[in-house]
Amino acid sequence: MIIDCAHYKDGVRRDEGAVALEEAAARTTQGGFVWLGLFEPGAEELAQVRESFGLHELAVEDALNLHQRPKIETYDNGVRLVILRTARYDDEAEEIDFGQVSVFVSPTFVITVRRGGASKLGEARQRLEQRPELLAADSSSALWAILDEVVDDYAPVVAGLERDIDEIEATVFSGSVAPNHLLLIEEEVADQRDLLGAVLQANMAVISVEQTQVGVRQNSTIEQLTILATIFLPLTFITGFFGQNFAWLVQHISSYTAFMIYGLGGLAVPLALLFWWMRARMPHADTSAGAGEPAGAGRR
Repeated sequence: MIIDCAHYKDGVRRDEGAVALEEAAARTTQGGFVWLGLFEPGAEELAQVRESFGLHELAVEDALNLHQRPKIETYDNGVRLVILRTARYDDEAEEIDFGQVSVFVSPTFVITVRRGGASKLGEARQRLEQRPELLAADSSSALWAILDEVVDDYAPVVAGLERDIDEIEATVFSGSVAPNHLLLIEEEVADQRDLLGAVLQANMAVISVEQTQVGVRQNSTIEQLTILATIFLPLTFITGFFGQNFAWLVQHISSYTAFMIYGLGGLAVPLALLFWWMRARMPHADTSAGAGEPAGAGRR
């Protein structure tokens, strides 16, 4: 939306009211400079301004977007884009509203695009019109007036922040109840801390379950390997026994009867020893378990 548009020449404003966009673009060749003020224009309106004043497409795109910090860009035909961050303090909400002023500056025109809680440039324009010696210089006088307005608007913001800080310090050191927003922050931090603690405990429980499952799988594998070793131990003994090339062993095993006696006997002996060894361990384990029960009962 066009707020104001004026042609300045020889230190004075040439028209009382706002000049039409096409007429303002035509007067850029008549000396002096044109100051066009826009507030939150749309893409179509900015496109019309770009065609009328010959602005660079990238410069117009920068004016459409909100930036985090001020910057200056130089384009063709001596056009500079100056982006300023503005601020306004809201006493009722105790918050800061940020805005942006994009200024296109060339020797023949100045175009300002305001967005958000930006500084009102009407007062800057009026103060500059009261100083014809500055207006007669060039278009940079308008940029000076805009910068002066934006910087002056930061003073109430700083004063409001200082009051808030003083109030918070007085509340904290007096021991009285803190403001609502501090209480909300404390409650939010406590909730997040409890949530993180619950998540950590859940993760530790999952890790513990995984470790238990890994241990069970390892025990099952060892049990299977133990059974295989138990089965093949007697067979390995028989194979090793009959694989010895001793003369007595070779000469005396000459029939199926001798082979069965020595073979079955050699198989029965290790099986009996294995059975005896396992039987001898079982009573020991039961005795240890029984001995531990009275001690546990005594502690109860």
